[in-house]
Amino acid sequence: MYSFAYRLYPNRSQTLALEWQLELHRELYDSAIEERREAWRRSRVSVNYYLQANQLKAVRETRREFAEINYSACQQTLRRVNKAFQNFFRRIRLSQTPGCPRLKSRARFNSISFVFGNGAARSYGRLKIQGIGAIKVKWHRPIPPDTRIKQVILHRKVDRWYATFQIELPKLTGPQHQGEPVGIDLGLRNLLALSNGELIQTPRYHLQSERKLRVQQRRVSRRKQYSTGWRKAARLVARTHSHIASQRRDLAHKLSRRLADRFCLIAVEDLPIKGLSRTRLSKSVHDAGWAQLLLLLDYKVENTGSRVISVNRHLTSQLCSNSGIIVKKDLNVHPHVCPNCGLVLDRDVNAARNILKLALNSLGRSDGSITWADTPSVLPEAVLSSEQSRHW
Repeated sequence: MYSFAYRLYPNRSQTLALEWQLELHRELYDSAIEERREAWRRSRVSVNYYLQANQLKAVRETRREFAEINYSACQQTLRRVNKAFQNFFRRIRLSQTPGCPRLKSRARFNSISFVFGNGAARSYGRLKIQGIGAIKVKWHRPIPPDTRIKQVILHRKVDRWYATFQIELPKLTGPQHQGEPVGIDLGLRNLLALSNGELIQTPRYHLQSERKLRVQQRRVSRRKQYSTGWRKAARLVARTHSHIASQRRDLAHKLSRRLADRFCLIAVEDLPIKGLSRTRLSKSVHDAGWAQLLLLLDYKVENTGSRVISVNRHLTSQLCSNSGIIVKKDLNVHPHVCPNCGLVLDRDVNAARNILKLALNSLGRSDGSITWADTPSVLPEAVLSSEQSRHW
């Protein structure tokens, strides 16, 4: 299942209709959660999706506003409630932090799901929604013709609306990728360091917007909470954060596509991203967007014949990629200088070469075991000889 997101441009009346439907679905969501809670609290009765879905007809007869919105979309909202409780019970069974499903405020309920062809359809280059009309869409890329659209999710982000098409793409079985293998080291100084010597610097989008955010957040703090001026100032802050996230997502899409199209094997290290995001480097880690980049890379290699392999990160920065001996260095030491073989190159590129050798070595062994004794001979000479750092 793939998702194609597009920006919507509703007019004023369509925006009001979207807000009205969103509020009705939020009311339905909260009522379904409250019904399940009360049934269990009073009678120890577990209410499931089918019991609540069977009540929809009675609700639509007594509440005329619910009769005006799509019936299937209401079912999707009830399925959303059911999925929230299923995940809640699953986390309890796994002894994780359960996080009981809670009621949604207007600020926390921002999406409606439609089954494509039942309340949502494409009509003359626009998206037609039941009860709203034909909405203008920015088709920045075409939907492949040989696909099946399953759902359309209308999503409100700040004061903008988007449509996400969930589609099924046929699995491509093309020729094997003819590119070369590459190892990638993720970092904060350099977002990506490739084993062939290429360096891609971290753009630091949040750092570039910190001064603007500081002024906007100061404006929010000086206004009375929940007043009209406070809401306008808070909306500006949300727009800035949304723009930063869009910049980061755009870079991740472009980089992952170029890597998937260019290399047949992509070796990455198993970084503890979740743990690093809780340290003093959390702001820089979130700004780099490693998890998003790796997630996009995983699905983009599926239809290119390429492959992503994750290897153990232990000692990849300390080992010399040429001689295999350990060269200890602190985090603030950027060049790698080997006293044994005289190799001098960027420490991130050295780590990327070690990552690639680990991946190639693991593929060459039937049992999947990895040792450092024979890793220098595994890497192709064409990759080992490249020592010039280039920028994309």
